[in-house]
Amino acid sequence: MIEIRKVQTKKEQREFLNFPLKLYRNNPYFCPPLYIDEKKIFSKDYFYNKTSESVFFLAYEGGKVVGRISGILQRASNEKWGQKRVRFTRFDCIDDEEVAKALFAEVERWAKEKGMEEVVGPLGYSDMEREGLLIEGFDELSTFEEQYNYPYYQRLIESQGYVKEVDWVERKIYAPKEIDSRIELVVNTMMKRENLRLATFESTGEMIKRYADQFFDLVDLTYNNLYGTVPFIPEQREDIIKGFKLLLSPYYLRIIVDKDDKVAAFGLCFPSITKALQKSSGHLTLPAIFKLLKAKKNPEIIDLGLIGVVEKYRNTGVAWAILLEIMKMLKSGKVQYCETNLNLEDNSNIQNNWDRFENVLHKRRRSFVKKI
Repeated sequence: MIEIRKVQTKKEQREFLNFPLKLYRNNPYFCPPLYIDEKKIFSKDYFYNKTSESVFFLAYEGGKVVGRISGILQRASNEKWGQKRVRFTRFDCIDDEEVAKALFAEVERWAKEKGMEEVVGPLGYSDMEREGLLIEGFDELSTFEEQYNYPYYQRLIESQGYVKEVDWVERKIYAPKEIDSRIELVVNTMMKRENLRLATFESTGEMIKRYADQFFDLVDLTYNNLYGTVPFIPEQREDIIKGFKLLLSPYYLRIIVDKDDKVAAFGLCFPSITKALQKSSGHLTLPAIFKLLKAKKNPEIIDLGLIGVVEKYRNTGVAWAILLEIMKMLKSGKVQYCETNLNLEDNSNIQNNWDRFENVLHKRRRSFVKKI
């Protein structure tokens, strides 16, 4: 018999956090989140509580945890998009339709109590969290930024009446054998014409001090109309900055500025830390920290985070300056390839950019929706 419990006690919180770590133990493709970050979802002071309400459920069978799910009423998103939705997230489950049915029934009941009309997901509190269900690419290494799941998840979710809303695709992009001199010529001419330059800084701290506020403002503007996005709040900016200090190497961030040192465009990449976190299950043990620092210093894979261009420069070719810098990153050190992470399948602006690279479309993710 399946028993569903609303997570309330500290023990239940630990079980909620630990269940996927057990479910994916020794899976070679799964990347655990940072455990210290995941614990924040149960904090009364969690910054997302200012714009959201959350509920967490565990499924038990014979006293053993067999599934979990969380529901999020993201008020800022509903206000922005004019919707009445609850998001489901952190769905993990054994391959059992009855367990999935019981978990989704609880989230849907909670959503109805809140006066909502739809349940959608997997989506987190914002698009800066892991989102989308993996539906293709199960034999590919997951990035730290996105979630891995077993193939049967799609069947379980669809069995509860959920249908596709949007898909994202992900690519591996490789360095060209030679960087086309014509690209460099076009970029150099454009930079001179627009009076732009590549910003230089000695440390992540210096970069944050000079450009963090402009960076976040530009991200909000660049991604404003994309699926599921919500504006940054100050506390979220501070939390992301703390993560930057741990993960970001100045070499993998490119910022283009104008004559007044104002940000015109940026490209943000991260050294892949998936393998560094796998054995520690996302805990920052000493061996994990050592591996993380090693990956940060000389990565074999880099993960693309974000690309943004100020509107006035979008038709000048400045995006090519960022792509040229990514090409240079790929030809440096031991880097084998770059993971693009999620690109909406109908976002032709970003999809077309990858044609200049040798690339392989190797993963697809989906967000589902159900009217309740």
